[in-house]
Amino acid sequence: MSRENIEYSEKYFDDEYEYRQVILPREWGNIVKEKGLLTEDEWRKLGISQSKGWAHYATHPPEPHILLFRRPLGTDPRTGEVDNALKDAIRREADIKRRALMSKT
Repeated sequence: MSRENIEYSEKYFDDEYEYRQVILPREWGNIVKEKGLLTEDEWRKLGISQSKGWAHYATHPPEPHILLFRRPLGTDPRTGEVDNALKDAIRREADIKRRALMSKT
């Protein structure tokens, strides 16, 4: 399976997780339907390339070729382990951005 046809969304986050979508070629949707949620080994074998710590947590049934991934905030992308100091820093930064956006409205 060709990695060239795989698309990755920008990362986005809430108070607990960092998220991203991975869009596989439409015809690969049947593979995902049959397997359900994929383990890291399974999604890497499909050619998905991401840093460590990502988990396939959901699919969108009408579009099974779109995989939804998440990992806890503060995850070290080299090890996949959560760094609580990094998690707290990310939360503080997100809170500052939210307040700045709210003050503009």
